[in-house]
Amino acid sequence: MMRSKFLCGAALLGAATICATAGVQAQEINFWTINFSNQAANKALESIAQEFEAKHPGVDVVFTQRAVDEHKTALRVAAGSDTGPDIYFSWAGLGLGGEYVQAGMSVPLDDYYKKYNWKDELLPTAAAFADDFAEGMHGVPFTFKGEALYYNKTLFEKAGITKEPETYEELLAAAGALKEQGIPAITFGGTVNWHVMRLMDVILETKCGAQTHDDLMAMKASWSTTPCAADAFAELKTWSDNYFLKPFMGISQQQSFSLFVAGRAAMMLEGNWLVQQLSEASDLNNYGLFPFPTGTKRLYGFAEYNYVSSKSKNPDLAAEFLDYFISTDVQQRYLGTMATSSINSKVKYENQRPLEVEWNEIFGAYDQMFVNGDQAFPGNVTTEYFRVINEVASDNMEPKAAADALQSFIDNL
Repeated sequence: MMRSKFLCGAALLGAATICATAGVQAQEINFWTINFSNQAANKALESIAQEFEAKHPGVDVVFTQRAVDEHKTALRVAAGSDTGPDIYFSWAGLGLGGEYVQAGMSVPLDDYYKKYNWKDELLPTAAAFADDFAEGMHGVPFTFKGEALYYNKTLFEKAGITKEPETYEELLAAAGALKEQGIPAITFGGTVNWHVMRLMDVILETKCGAQTHDDLMAMKASWSTTPCAADAFAELKTWSDNYFLKPFMGISQQQSFSLFVAGRAAMMLEGNWLVQQLSEASDLNNYGLFPFPTGTKRLYGFAEYNYVSSKSKNPDLAAEFLDYFISTDVQQRYLGTMATSSINSKVKYENQRPLEVEWNEIFGAYDQMFVNGDQAFPGNVTTEYFRVINEVASDNMEPKAAADALQSFIDNL
């Protein structure tokens, strides 16, 4: 866990008088978020907070940053207690973010959306997730992200791959060509459940098609009796048996990124945030990217939101900070630090790096999307989804048994 600032109680003794004086009128915005792998995002958050403080004397924005799983745990604990942050980061939709909304952790923001005209400021696709809940609008977009396959150009060339795969069959052929050259096609970190899940999500879209995929994730279709569900698990096993960089279960997502940068595997299934992360670790010219070829004309991706907590003693100030954060001026100045594109509809795109241009072209080519499984499922079903994916990928469970186990869990909710 990292904190960007220390409270007055932790100040040096010699500064105690100053702290006591400032504390009379001081207001704090306690903001819980994750520690982003992209250091530019962490620095941007801190800079934005300092700007807001300069415009609001007596206000301190205090960040508490944790790793992803630790952040989720902290939010679950806070949801059942009397204390918590003023603002917290989570993912949009009925799954991860919805878990905390249903637990009463989030304040409805309908009045703030009207007061600040947020719907006029935000991209409709990014803002749409706030309307997912019957009891009001929840959360304000932080980023809107797509996920695609990044590849090492040198390794593709070594394997004789001369064009980016446009169909799933071409992708399998590329993975086979890489294997013939002794090159693992793709790398994942198995210590975090959501990393391998991404591959299952896109394979499910490929094998089942858009409507059936949606029905499975909405638990309207049976995983046991829908043949493509078992087929998707079988395809996941094919990838883990033949094309994963191994071992993968004992390494983290960050370690898998380091292995990718080191040229140990040809591809990563990651989001548009990886552009900045790659630029901090390597030469961007060494990499290309293409959408996973599902054949459904839907982009894989998700939105990240910041929510005003029901534990906040000053939700008005928290909402004012979020209004500053999504404003056109701020989003324009920090474009590219947190994602290749902004959630603000008025931001202009100039002087972008080639991979950022590619991402804008990808976003422009799609008008539909499907979200990560852990954002589509309720939290308890997500846990079982993770479990059966890991069992299949580790060769401990047969694909049909995985589909049956997931449906049995759903049936017994």
